[in-house]
Amino acid sequence: MSAALLAALTACGSETGPAAGGSPGGASSVSADGKPAVTAAMYPLQWLAERVGGPDATVTGLTEPGVEPHDLELSPIQVAGLEKTRLVVYIKGIQPAVDEAVEQHAADRGFDAATAITPLPAAEEEEHHGEEGHEHEEVDYDPHLWLDPARFATVATKLGERLAAADPAHAQGYRDRAAATAADLTALDQEMAKGLATCSSDAIVTGHAAFGYLAGRYKLHQVGISGLDPDAEPSPARLAEVAKVAKQEKVTTIFTETLVSPKVAEILAQEVGAKTAVLDPVESRPSNGDYLSAMRQNLSTLQAALSCS
Repeated sequence: MSAALLAALTACGSETGPAAGGSPGGASSVSADGKPAVTAAMYPLQWLAERVGGPDATVTGLTEPGVEPHDLELSPIQVAGLEKTRLVVYIKGIQPAVDEAVEQHAADRGFDAATAITPLPAAEEEEHHGEEGHEHEEVDYDPHLWLDPARFATVATKLGERLAAADPAHAQGYRDRAAATAADLTALDQEMAKGLATCSSDAIVTGHAAFGYLAGRYKLHQVGISGLDPDAEPSPARLAEVAKVAKQEKVTTIFTETLVSPKVAEILAQEVGAKTAVLDPVESRPSNGDYLSAMRQNLSTLQAALSCS
C-alpha cells in the first residue's frame, strides 16, 4: 500500500454539510392542515411515505438534504414531536438518535421498515472493516434495504397497511397508492435486472458497504472500503486488501458517494489505475429528481463501469 493511500486515512469521514437536526419543529398527530402527521427518519423512507400517504397525510422528514443520515442528531422539539405523530417510519440500526427517540417516545407508533422484509445479514467482514466510527445500536442485519427495489416494494405494501390502520377513514387510498408505488418499484427492479444481466465484470468497489442489497439482487460482488458505517475509518490492512482485490478483478472504477469524502477512494483509484464515479446510496434527497431517478442513474453508472451489454 502506498504512503499516499495510508496518509489518506486521515481524510476519511463525511463531507461537511448542513447542520444536523432535520426540519425545524416536530410533527403532531394532526398537522396544521388537519391531515394525519407522519414522520420519516430519512429520505428514501420520506419518499416512500409521501408516495403512499399522498393527499391524505402530511409527511415530515427528520433528515435534511445534504445531511449524512448516520450523523443525525434530533433537536428537543423534534423528539417531543414524536410523541404526537401518527406514525414514525424508520429503519432500526442506521440512525441511533432516531432509534432511541422512537423507543422512548413512539414505541407504539413506530414502523421499522426492516421488519417488513427478510433483511440481509451483516457479513462479519463488513462489520469489522473500520476501526473507529459512530457507536450504532448493534443489529445483525444490513439496514440499507431501500437499495433493493424488490424489497422496497414489499415495504411499500406494508406501509400502506400501517397507514390504513392508523387512519381508517382513508384506508383504501393508502392501499391503492401503496400498490401503485410497489408496481413502480417492481418495474425499476426489472429494468435493473435486465440492464445488469450481462456485464464483463461483477466487482464493485464502494466507499462503504451500503450496496449489499443491490449487489445481492443483481448478482454483483461488493467490496466496501469501509463497513456499514460510512464514518468508520478503514484500517491499513483493509485498504491493502481492497487494493489487492481491485487489481485482481481488473476493476476500472472505484465508486465514491455523494455525502462522504472521496479522498481515500480517489487515492485508491490512482494506486490501482482506475477512475472514480459516483454511486449514490440514495441516503439523501437527490439534487435533481427523486429515488427512482437516482436509482436509474446508478444503473447507468454501473453499466458503464462494468461494461454491461
